[in-house]
Amino acid sequence: MRLFAFATAEKRADYLSVLRAFDHARASYVVLLHAAEVSQTVQRLGHPALTPAEVTPLLDQLHQWGLLERSYDGSRAATLAEYRNRHFVYQFSQLGYQAFRAVEDVLGARLDDAALSRLALPDLLADLTELAEANRVGDGELIYRKLRRLDDTLSDMASRAAQFYLTLGDLVRITEITPEVFLVHKDALLTHMREFSSDLARYAPKLTAAITAVERTGVPLLLARAADADERLFLTPAEREADWTARWAGLTQWFVGTDGGVSESERLREGTMSAIAAVLSLLRRVTETRRGGVSRESQLRHLAGWFAAAPTEDAAHALFQAVFDLGRPRHLSMVHPDADIIPDSRSWWDAPPVEISRTLAETGRNAAVGAPSRVQRNDASIRRLRDAQLSAQRARAEAARSLAAGSAYDRVLDDQETDVLLSLLTAALTARVAVSGTVRGSTGSENGVRLTLEPNPVSTTVETVRGRLHLDRLRVSVQ
Repeated sequence: MRLFAFATAEKRADYLSVLRAFDHARASYVVLLHAAEVSQTVQRLGHPALTPAEVTPLLDQLHQWGLLERSYDGSRAATLAEYRNRHFVYQFSQLGYQAFRAVEDVLGARLDDAALSRLALPDLLADLTELAEANRVGDGELIYRKLRRLDDTLSDMASRAAQFYLTLGDLVRITEITPEVFLVHKDALLTHMREFSSDLARYAPKLTAAITAVERTGVPLLLARAADADERLFLTPAEREADWTARWAGLTQWFVGTDGGVSESERLREGTMSAIAAVLSLLRRVTETRRGGVSRESQLRHLAGWFAAAPTEDAAHALFQAVFDLGRPRHLSMVHPDADIIPDSRSWWDAPPVEISRTLAETGRNAAVGAPSRVQRNDASIRRLRDAQLSAQRARAEAARSLAAGSAYDRVLDDQETDVLLSLLTAALTARVAVSGTVRGSTGSENGVRLTLEPNPVSTTVETVRGRLHLDRLRVSVQ
């Protein structure tokens, strides 16, 4: 997302002018530009003039964002001093150009320019017919061109239909619609949708038959020939063939459908009929509103007249309350905690804020201390927790007795015995104190079990299920 940072930066107009200069040079097959050339191109395009000194930091920032690629050009140096200075040339990066075109498309988009491309249906039928013939004769280049044209035409048709119905949905859902504008365009709108629906219903069987004729010539062979003629060098033949396979599957799904399901063309036709019904319903509402003379504008004008003709201010307030159903503000009165510093005569508009209770804010009444609420007890949960606690204590006592009955050495302690041993070691090591520069033995006890740590000439090891516990020059005994 850093590629789009130039669109919201402080100097976004200057960044856009610089990128447009690169786009203009790209159209003239000039890829690399120097700061001085960018400055000249910006002036030719009619943008605010930028000197090379002003363009250079803009180019460096665009390079940091990843929109431009920078390379060194020593051929521009005329003297040794200029050669020692850095001379950079810039060009669009691949992702940077895509980001720039995305912003330019948004800036140049016309949201009201939406229409259904019904004239694309005859082109699709003609291209499918020629595609079947090209596969019969084995013309790979013609197959590639026809498949690419079919893909572009269908993609444009789908995007235009989506944009048209999005715009139409906004028109139908809007509440503050101007009746005059809608009535001017409603005939053309209905005619356009009906013609598209009629053409789609007429061409859909023909397109389905044309696709079937193409499939009879051999779809695997068709896609293999298209992949061989594909000019995308950075894709392997298998990747190109997989890409065209996916595109052909999308094309057939549009007009034939898969697994007996509804095709996209049938859904588009059903959506067109639903849109026609929605427009007719909107037309009926607009016509009834104009015939009855009641609209939002006339309602507001009548209401304004009632307010102006109100005999008293109380009557105007009553009318406001009845129309908008808004409650009156509550005026609260209470003593400020810092009464010695802030007098009661000081307005709340000027005084520091004071905390008030929620009850006072919502009801206008001070919160009263009521009777304590009933304690909610969950005896079943308490009983379950107590049973679990007693069970754990019993298991721990049993592990302590097992640890005391046998030695801690020459066997592997289980998990419970290990927990008991570690807790006893913690208590014993905590109680150790230094006496005369030496550490005496110390003890720890739990559940009636006593652990004694005694100095030992060599280190000892206790085997547990969790691993080995090494005691440095200590020996442990449990009683």
